Amino acid sequence: MDDQNKNLILATALSFLVILVWFVLFPPPEPTPTPNETEIATVEGNEVQTPSAAGTGTVGEATTATEETLPDEQAPRVEIDTPRLKGSLSLSGGRIDELFLKDYKVSIDDGAPIVELLYPVGSESAYYALYGWAPGAGVGGADVPGPNTLWTVEEGEALSVDTPITLRWDNEKGLTFRRMISVDEDYMFTVTQSVENNSATEVGMAPYGILARHGIGEDGDLPGLKNFFILHEGVIGMADGTLTEIDYGDVRDFDIDPNERAQAEVFQIKEDGWIGFTDHFWMTTLIPEPGTAFKAAAKFDPRRNIYQTETVLPTLTVAPGATEEVTTQLFAGAKEWQTIREYQAQGVYKFIDSIDWGWFFFLTKPIFWLLHNINVLIGNMGWSIIGLTLIIKAILFPLAFKSYVSMAKMKELQPQMEALKEAAGDDRQKMQQGMMELYKKEKVNPAAGCLPILLQIPIFFSLYKVIFVTIELRQAPWFGPFQDLSAPDPTSIMNFFGLLPWAGPQPESLMALIFIGILPLLLGISMWLQQKLNPAPTDATQAMIFAWMPWVFMFMLGGFASGLVVYWIANNTITFTQQYLIMRSQGYKPDVFGNIKSSFKRSSKADDK
Repeated sequence: MDDQNKNLILATALSFLVILVWFVLFPPPEPTPTPNETEIATVEGNEVQTPSAAGTGTVGEATTATEETLPDEQAPRVEIDTPRLKGSLSLSGGRIDELFLKDYKVSIDDGAPIVELLYPVGSESAYYALYGWAPGAGVGGADVPGPNTLWTVEEGEALSVDTPITLRWDNEKGLTFRRMISVDEDYMFTVTQSVENNSATEVGMAPYGILARHGIGEDGDLPGLKNFFILHEGVIGMADGTLTEIDYGDVRDFDIDPNERAQAEVFQIKEDGWIGFTDHFWMTTLIPEPGTAFKAAAKFDPRRNIYQTETVLPTLTVAPGATEEVTTQLFAGAKEWQTIREYQAQGVYKFIDSIDWGWFFFLTKPIFWLLHNINVLIGNMGWSIIGLTLIIKAILFPLAFKSYVSMAKMKELQPQMEALKEAAGDDRQKMQQGMMELYKKEKVNPAAGCLPILLQIPIFFSLYKVIFVTIELRQAPWFGPFQDLSAPDPTSIMNFFGLLPWAGPQPESLMALIFIGILPLLLGISMWLQQKLNPAPTDATQAMIFAWMPWVFMFMLGGFASGLVVYWIANNTITFTQQYLIMRSQGYKPDVFGNIKSSFKRSSKADDK
């Protein structure tokens, strides 16, 4: 076995092994029903754990006689309508609890509903933002607005970009609370809470914000969640430069915090931070003003199965006749790179890290940046992926050139290597020494052929992460049947790629892995042609491995995102072209068609035997 074939088999085998392990450990997730498709059921108990000014978590106070309340479903609502959002907020607690994303549908099917992000209490998957004041010196729980307090609208009729609204509640003891809510053209709400003290005594209280999610199961089981290993779904937060990601399952395992009197993990932020919940493509985040010290917490209530994140700001002292206010922000929307980057530029500290870049963030971030900018120029994500592949191959070209030149020289050394083998006979040490001297004399590095293949592995994983995680690839069309590059190839051999009048297998079925689409088939062919630049190994074992490798990869990658398969096809095609031209430039003319004919002849002889 010559060293060139050894290196090529080693590199190919390593690639195969890594992708096989990846495929086994992280199989493509099965489609789950979207929230819009779930049956709505009533959930008993809608209280959340409201903090106290001293930082102690207490269960939401019971309604008192001084509070006007209504069942949540009967409470008046205020419409929310912006270019990108629609929904409403409930005057019961002043909760922002119904929010739809106008720009995103749950599927590419005609008539598919738009994505719903927030759900009111009473829904199976209630999910909402709640603001309030934790009682401190001089006030009790009944003196501040609670989770079910019925607010009145003081100013505004509907919440839009140009028309903020102001809510009001009077505790009939001299304290008047107001909450002004505004929203921008994208996904950022600004909430200004104020308290006016018309009593004769000084009072203290701490403003807080809460995000609450109901009904998530022990394993992160909730319609709309992917529950996929490489994707983080759960609590996400930034605390003075430290990013925290906590899966829902880990939140359930929190220890009891004696200060919070709840299962909780608490973070003390000195200057800059935020906390919230993140899903595959959507996120809600509580964001105090930059430079503000505050307490952030993630909590779990096992009795009512409520997950909660909160921010509690320092206690404000309100003198008689004075008014105090505090402003915070709420992000509720899609994790769009451009939008989140703009919010970061406006002061939200390291907000871009809310996107799940993964372990290879040093590769995923620049790869996505490059892909995004190519797409801005081209306007088609499929062709942008091919353009990205061209640029990556151009960057790696010097290394590839060195590798292919080394491979061409190895071909020239074949006669001398065969002579060394004959002279050494069974003395393997003598043969190895002779080869090392030959390599040194001819300035050939036999390992150089492995590097371009091995470098493709982290790039492959990084691009897989980019395609799977970033919303810019979600439902991104290419052409024809390829209308979602984040999903597997929708075509199938079963119906001859759509030409026959019946449907192909369901994407999540075993049949879909067998009756693959046209993109995986092209992937296998491109790998097979790349092999044919060189004659097949004379060793029967090597020849068999080479013969099966393209078709094994073809079926393995058939269930991956079609955008990733497009990249792999483009990469193989460019590699074939580069290698062919470089080998020609070094005086070695690859006999591609001859090698193809030889492989068929060997197959025929094997069948005859």
